[in-house]
Amino acid sequence: MGRIHSTFSQLRVKKQKALIPYLMAGDPSLEMTEALVLEIERAGADIVELGVPFSDPIADGPVIQGAAQRSLKAGTSLNSIFQLVQTLRTRTQIPLVLMCYYNSILACGEKQFCSTAVEAGVDGIIIPDLPVEEGKSLRKMARMLGLDVILLLAPTSTAERIGKTVKDSKGFIYYVSLTGVTGAQLIHSRDIEEKVREIRHVSKLPVAVGFGISSPSEAATVASFADGVIVGSALVKIIAEPTTHSAVLRRVSTFVHDLRQAVC
Repeated sequence: MGRIHSTFSQLRVKKQKALIPYLMAGDPSLEMTEALVLEIERAGADIVELGVPFSDPIADGPVIQGAAQRSLKAGTSLNSIFQLVQTLRTRTQIPLVLMCYYNSILACGEKQFCSTAVEAGVDGIIIPDLPVEEGKSLRKMARMLGLDVILLLAPTSTAERIGKTVKDSKGFIYYVSLTGVTGAQLIHSRDIEEKVREIRHVSKLPVAVGFGISSPSEAATVASFADGVIVGSALVKIIAEPTTHSAVLRRVSTFVHDLRQAVC
């Protein structure tokens, strides 16, 4: 049983929902990312997503695009992120999921990527630009090594596509709440709830909702019907503020604590 499965199982017993913050690894530095992961775990995070910076992040809005550019400018690489995860594993066992565009995996090689990720302590991967139809070899390799490949569904997903996706996803289903990019405004929560219910009809996997959730009140609304709440751009905005590292850590901790209280 992997860390992601164990986390959702424990939360289910406690009748709680998962809080899943997103950080861009290396923004503003890998050392700061390490401190942020530990701080948001203390503040109540259950799972942490770490973005792998990429020069053409098609699923991301301007906030996370900016974070990717800052990270790349700071010299962050896939290998340095693996080293960061390895270091974190000496201090925490919180599930860590990489959000990574496929080009980075292709450049590394699917087998090498999966094996290195597992050796470092990565629990799962999300690949926003790899459709379910084209990821069979990667999923097979990941499954052999115990790495969860977390697939995405969206408001436009048909019943047929939902069936294909839930069959092959591991860890949880990532439901993209809107037809847009990260950082867009969350609207029509009733439509999101109906789609989550539709997914649950054909899968026992937890469903976590992301994109557009920027406040504790929005997180509370989503947590009322989903198994997990993913918050990214709102957190990345705080990290990008021109202030001291200690001030950023305090603000991030307060924000995540408020989210945790709302999600409970």
